Amino acid sequence: MATVGWLADVLRAAGVQVVEEGDWRNRMRPGDFDPIGVLWHHTASTSSATNPHPALGICINGRSDLPGPLCQALVDYHGVFHLISAGRANHAGTSGGSGPIPAGDGNTLMIGWEIDYNGVSQEMTPAQYEASLRATAAVLTRLGRDASHARGHRETSTTGKIDPSFIDLDVMRADVAARMSGGTAWSTIVDNATSGRFTASANWRVSTYSGQRYGADYRYADPVASSDVAWYRVNVPATGTYRVDAWWPANAGYNNATPYLVATTIGNKTVYADQRATGGQWRALGTFALPAGDANRVGVSRWTTGTGLVIADAIRVTRVS
Repeated sequence: MATVGWLADVLRAAGVQVVEEGDWRNRMRPGDFDPIGVLWHHTASTSSATNPHPALGICINGRSDLPGPLCQALVDYHGVFHLISAGRANHAGTSGGSGPIPAGDGNTLMIGWEIDYNGVSQEMTPAQYEASLRATAAVLTRLGRDASHARGHRETSTTGKIDPSFIDLDVMRADVAARMSGGTAWSTIVDNATSGRFTASANWRVSTYSGQRYGADYRYADPVASSDVAWYRVNVPATGTYRVDAWWPANAGYNNATPYLVATTIGNKTVYADQRATGGQWRALGTFALPAGDANRVGVSRWTTGTGLVIADAIRVTRVS
């Protein structure tokens, strides 16, 4: 039986944040495992910024009617991949066949991501989507397969599964293909100190406190129930799909629900980040359709119900298609 003990290294090399859950390399079900693709699921649990992986225990240990492990990895609310199994897992059941994935034993054929959201009243977060795209592209590249080998459980299920909800799977495969293309992507970074590219009121003070900062310093402000946005100006070369990443220094006293605003082709989108954790690195806010032109494209708002200082450090915008 094959295993994917290389999974942690491959995901980290793709820029995915990874947590290795116990002895995941030796946690598996008996039986064949020779994967040719990646299968996306949702857990049906309600995740949040403060409860980012409610289904983790079930995915590791299973249920009374289905022994664990139930996937190779769980993707939490913040887009962190929790590695659960390097071998066969009970996630796919019988495959009815979809695209290049044949009918047969889905647990043999597919590596499974359980994306932790409820799929009824809750969508996948942008961070979950971006991390899942990166991970899927990296794994398919390792397997020597193309993006058509990324499928949703609702496409292969013979029992009427609906997961993953609220996602166009053809768009997902196009996004995976873009990440696998290996082409040179346009990218730009705007720091809070980038001349002519960052604007903020006097309420946003300057700090050099954290060594996790990007550049020489960063901005911080108290949360308030009013609009006072620190804006990053980006000269987008052409209308298209772009990944937006943010960098912040993490501290227990920083905000647990910092609002990032992204000015897209259909209006502002808001993404919340927990700035108490995962600092000192680029973290994906999501993938967005951005219009061409030089304008304020990403902002950090003080208007949050979270607690702690709101941080504005640096953002990165990268074209993906």
